[in-house]
Amino acid sequence: MAGVGPRLRALRRARSATLAALANETGLTASTLSRLENGKLRPTLEQLLPLARAHGVPLDDLVAAPPTGDPRIHLRPVRRSGLVIVSLTRRASGIQAYKVIYPPAGQAPTMNLRTHEGYEWFYVLNGHIRFVLGEQEFQLSVGEAAESDTRIPHWIGSADSQPAELLTLFGPQGERAHLAPPRH
Repeated sequence: MAGVGPRLRALRRARSATLAALANETGLTASTLSRLENGKLRPTLEQLLPLARAHGVPLDDLVAAPPTGDPRIHLRPVRRSGLVIVSLTRRASGIQAYKVIYPPAGQAPTMNLRTHEGYEWFYVLNGHIRFVLGEQEFQLSVGEAAESDTRIPHWIGSADSQPAELLTLFGPQGERAHLAPPRH
């Protein structure tokens, strides 16, 4: 945080902005801006956010945040009941995200409808899915999605001789994945 003042001054001067102009732009006083630039005032988040916006830089650049390191995520697939399951969520509660790969029809365990607590939403990434929900049966292809209360007897599997891949969101306490329409 020690270098914030000089960075703020350099950014303002690079834009050829006066303290008064920056004060109008950010809602901060010219006096506060001067004290921040001279290191006489320790900046708060409420001060840094409008300054980052005004200068058009990420907040991390203002505070010289250290690099985050390796951005790669190392996922560990798990094999269960003939499926390959990759957890995409790191937290223990709330809606969980998974990539699930179903083996080709005929190589999967026999269809066995099951029930459990929760709510599930899935999207077909690759292949064709056979989805049995209670007395109904559905065929889904790439780009299609379905959702259901998992207390209703259900079964999901590949519909043909190819594996099928799904992106699944599961709410163990019945949470639903709500998709909001775009706002105009």
